Amino acid sequence: MRRIRVITGWKNLPDGDRGASIAMGNFDGVHRGHQKVIALAADAARDLGCPLGVITLDPHPRVYHRPQEPTFRLMKRDQQARALEALGVDVLYVLPYPELANVSDRDFAAEVLHQGLGVRHVALGFDNSFGKDRTGTPESMRRYGEELGFGVSVAEEVTDVHGEKFSSTAVRDALRDGHPEEAARVLGRPFAIEGEVVRGRQLGRKLGYPTANVLLEDYVVPRFGVYATRTRLPDGRKLAGVANIGVNPTVDGEIAPRLEVWLFDFDEDIYDQVIETDLVAFLRPEAKFASLDEMTEQVLKDAAEARRILGHH
Repeated sequence: MRRIRVITGWKNLPDGDRGASIAMGNFDGVHRGHQKVIALAADAARDLGCPLGVITLDPHPRVYHRPQEPTFRLMKRDQQARALEALGVDVLYVLPYPELANVSDRDFAAEVLHQGLGVRHVALGFDNSFGKDRTGTPESMRRYGEELGFGVSVAEEVTDVHGEKFSSTAVRDALRDGHPEEAARVLGRPFAIEGEVVRGRQLGRKLGYPTANVLLEDYVVPRFGVYATRTRLPDGRKLAGVANIGVNPTVDGEIAPRLEVWLFDFDEDIYDQVIETDLVAFLRPEAKFASLDEMTEQVLKDAAEARRILGHH
């Protein structure tokens, strides 16, 4: 499989980086609705014989305009690039949003899409908005395409059997409510937390269940509690486990929310390595125990339940 190329910006690009059929959006999660938009861009890329590209904005406009709001990202840039690569995307254009926040929708089409990226085709979702104050619509993009010489296709709403729209908001709501299987249904794959393994208190190791600790950073914060998990190591191995997401209230000391995952049948040093952990099933809410012995007893029960669930997945 060809490796996706990640290009930052749209100005003064060489000809080899221009002329793609592009899908336009934020694509946080690359969920099943996003995949429909990308599929339309892919169809045009095949017809035109040109590369398949995706445009995204950095930072997300919501972070730029409302930085005080809770963290909400569903994936890091590396995860996004891998998900797009799996869909056959050749190039990911990361556009610096601060330079675009005050650009009108027409200037975005003319200066960024046409002049900068030289797009051959643009695919976007039925509810996509672009340009300053989000004044651009799929209908206006069709007009700009006719004027500037690129094709435009619009993805219709993608829903489940109950008529619910596939959206990043639906994924975040499912995770905050403790329903990772619902998030996976919208995403088309499990929600995964990726990060560097940091040193914790090493209490789990002393109690017989060593955990790998990963900070949540900019991710949406799932419901605090215990999950059955699968974790990918840098060498490609995928290990079953059980994880706590939260602040471990049994142990004194305020800490930032984190993922603490016990990888079953595994005892290697992976500090400072980057791991990616799928949330498969929610087992129980985070709890404060009267003693470490009581906590250990519950962790062993959680592990048995996680093994049972993962054996059936």
